[in-house]
Amino acid sequence: MYCARCGAENPDGAQICSSCSAVLSAATPQGPAVPVKTSGLAIASLVLGILSPFTCFLTALPAIILGIVALIKIQTSAGRLKGTGLAVAAIAIPPAVLPIAACLAAMLTPALAKTRCLAKRIACGNNMRGVAMAMVVYADEHDGMLPTPSRWCDLLVNNNKVDKKTLKCPGAKRGPCSYAMNKNVVELGPDSPADLVLLFETSPGWNQSGGPELLTTENHERQGCNVVFVDSHVEFVRTQKLKLLRWKP
Repeated sequence: MYCARCGAENPDGAQICSSCSAVLSAATPQGPAVPVKTSGLAIASLVLGILSPFTCFLTALPAIILGIVALIKIQTSAGRLKGTGLAVAAIAIPPAVLPIAACLAAMLTPALAKTRCLAKRIACGNNMRGVAMAMVVYADEHDGMLPTPSRWCDLLVNNNKVDKKTLKCPGAKRGPCSYAMNKNVVELGPDSPADLVLLFETSPGWNQSGGPELLTTENHERQGCNVVFVDSHVEFVRTQKLKLLRWKP
């Protein structure tokens, strides 16, 4: 028999505790301790709370609700459940992390926008490189003569040299073709200047040819445009350097 006051063990049938002299009650012997478990709801709410920043806060509300329910169950479990700290943490994490996430988003948005612009610029350059190579193949098949400037789109497409999608810059919002051919280039040969413009970006159209009057930087936020030269290399030329391009042999 255990004393309810000091916990000392006494002989069965004893009426007075040998340790603290408290009156022993035969009707209330100490039995085995009831096991204490951690609330599953508290654990679940904490997991959802931790995941909330990574799920765009879709799990934030369920985390708070489960945390509140877990607290209620813990308080009414008569000591059989624990996990109050887990539930409180689950309720507190989403509101605490939300401002931090908002600040990070505000900091990263310009970087993401810049990355998207760069990706479109690179894709546009790859398109123009493909068109230039198609022109080279066309010239090889026609005694060094390039497609007629006034019909170059039709000739390349009809001869299966390029796909129509290749003729449009990813940064262009409309139009079938975003590129124009330098009207001063009609043939390729060993004497063709390597820095002579062959293709350049222009406003939406089809079979466009001309010179610097057709240049546009609208597809890349007016930072510049892609230009293909006679030697088939592609370069993104900044707006302030466009006036230095070579347009005549």
